[in-house]
Amino acid sequence: MAQRLKEKYMTEVREKLQTELGLKNRLAVPRVSKVVISIGLGEAKENAGVLDKVKVYLAQLAGQTPVVTKAKKSVAAFKVSQGQPIGMMVTLRGDRMYAFLDKLVSIALPKVRDFRGISDKSFDQSGNLNIGLKEQTIFPEVDYKSVDRTRGLAVTITTTAKSREEGKKLLEMLGMPFKQGLPLAEAKGRS
Repeated sequence: MAQRLKEKYMTEVREKLQTELGLKNRLAVPRVSKVVISIGLGEAKENAGVLDKVKVYLAQLAGQTPVVTKAKKSVAAFKVSQGQPIGMMVTLRGDRMYAFLDKLVSIALPKVRDFRGISDKSFDQSGNLNIGLKEQTIFPEVDYKSVDRTRGLAVTITTTAKSREEGKKLLEMLGMPFKQGLPLAEAKGRS
């Protein structure tokens, strides 16, 4: 499954992007460099067992062991002290990255209820895409019986694109479903 999306990029997408963007050097063509999956666990400060449960299904989802993220500063309003575990994240590169992207585009996103596409406003200025998912159960690896409660997760797709337009074009060619409507340049001008 990982090879399918990677081969598609190498054989079709890279050449199309190079001609559409008018790039002379093949190495200048935008590509996906990494995918970061993160989960915020505010309840971990009262219940340390939550970290173990989330670690299991995040490891199944990503194919590698996640890292516990800790608070950098103490914030009295949130009752968080410095060094306290507040979440988990995993960074994917290479084959695992392509496998996760393929799973996200072809299996998980179609399972989201009333999904109409990803918004253009999810891009930053460098062409990186940030997606927030409301529940982890849309992925086939997550066992419904082992989930104590639904938790949201954030997926950040980092690209080597120089602009929003290049990033969107790259991800569209890889199969990412975007909302149909105004082109990115027009939507940016109106917001």
